[in-house]
Amino acid sequence: MNILILGGGGREHAMAWAFRDNPKCRRLLVAPGNAGIAEIAECRALDILDPDAVVAFVRAEAIDFTVIGPEAPLVAGVADALRAAGALVLGPSAAAAQLEASKAFTRALCDAAGVPGAAWARFDALSPALAHVRAQGAPIVVKADGLAAGKGVTVAATLPEAEAALEALFAQPGAEVVIEEVLAGEEASFFLLCDGETALPIGTAQDHKRVHDGDRGPNTGGMGAFSPSPLMDADTTARALDEIVRPTLAEMTRRGTPFQGILYAGLMIEAGRPRLVEYNVRLGDPEAQVLMMRLGAQVLDLMLACAEGRLGEIAPHWAEDHALTVVMAARGYPGLPETGTPIAGLEALAADSRHQVFHAGTTRDSTGQLVAAGGRVLCVTARAASLRGARAAAYRMVARIDWPGGFCRTDIGARAAGEDG
Repeated sequence: MNILILGGGGREHAMAWAFRDNPKCRRLLVAPGNAGIAEIAECRALDILDPDAVVAFVRAEAIDFTVIGPEAPLVAGVADALRAAGALVLGPSAAAAQLEASKAFTRALCDAAGVPGAAWARFDALSPALAHVRAQGAPIVVKADGLAAGKGVTVAATLPEAEAALEALFAQPGAEVVIEEVLAGEEASFFLLCDGETALPIGTAQDHKRVHDGDRGPNTGGMGAFSPSPLMDADTTARALDEIVRPTLAEMTRRGTPFQGILYAGLMIEAGRPRLVEYNVRLGDPEAQVLMMRLGAQVLDLMLACAEGRLGEIAPHWAEDHALTVVMAARGYPGLPETGTPIAGLEALAADSRHQVFHAGTTRDSTGQLVAAGGRVLCVTARAASLRGARAAAYRMVARIDWPGGFCRTDIGARAAGEDG
């Protein structure tokens, strides 16, 4: 098959790495890709937010299967355009992608479906939003009601922090905000493939959103992750399916927008009881890196079955192992990152089924030197029999990377592994 992946980050590098080892993959293209992806696939310049351009590219390159990595092309209707053109694609329609694109849409749908989650309210003006948080008090959650690349959320510990977050959001024209109660518990990520009828779990993970050790500092797109999540035992997973995922999918179908693609449920777990924090309509990043490391080449078969409506015929095969990824980010992230700083030492690292450095934001300069080209730049990923083993292996790799312009957290997975970080 000729396969196209849309996107250019660590998630897409991890998918490309998994796909290329599947015998079904004859030719692999990624648009736009990055410097790391270019080592294993053909990278092409393409406006992935332009549905017509993507359809034309798929036709010109005789693509058999397209996987849409990030959320923005889904919201732009790229999957709809490909389906209308008769192309095989993994990814929800623009209407179904509202599960991620609009927090208010999701909360209203989940209320209708009886899905347990946070109490919430939506505002399109600053004054009533301020009045609401003052009436509710802190802690409280303030969210931009739209796509925010994982950074539009403030968990405000104090009232002044909540007020500042609202003032910053409403400084943007046309802003809409959702304010939610803070759910007690610990957060886990639950990933599923959905073909409109069947929901197939493909893994669990835990992400580290805050930029600094000890979960301090602002939220980011994710500074590291590990899989599986110890919070998601068999009973909790079954409850999440029965009480959250399946009612949501049934309500989507009832509304005439059945969901086909990857569903990411962010869950808050307290005493084995899951409640919904949010949905995303694609693989998480950096959670994709640990899931792809554990699933390997079979993930292409799973995604094909999903796109073809055959999920009921297939199931993932898991090894009893663990994977962990450490994100190395450019200085200044999650604010204005320092780009163009040179990175060395990757060539000396092991690159196999247990050790990979997935590129999230890299390019090569005019001399061929690998340099940083974004905020989150490298995802240093390892797999082992235990979480401690995966953590130790990943940080050994980090220590050998020569990048003075980068930084990382030192405590990814430490608490779950019973270590101090």
